[in-house]
Amino acid sequence: MSIQRQHVRSGFLGRAFAVFGAAVNASNAVENHRKPAKRDLAILGIDPKAFEQF
Repeated sequence: MSIQRQHVRSGFLGRAFAVFGAAVNASNAVENHRKPAKRDLAILGIDPKAFEQF
C-alpha cells in the first residue's frame, strides 16, 4: 500500500468516511427498529450502554 493511501486512511478523510458510514448504518438500524451496532455508536461518540436506555 502506498504511503499516500495510508495517510488518507488514518487522516481526516478516512475518519470522515468512517463517521459518515457509521451514521448511515446507525440511522438504518433505528429506522428498522433494531439496535445499532456498538462499533457504529462508538465511532459516533455515543455510549452504547446509554443508547440502550432509550
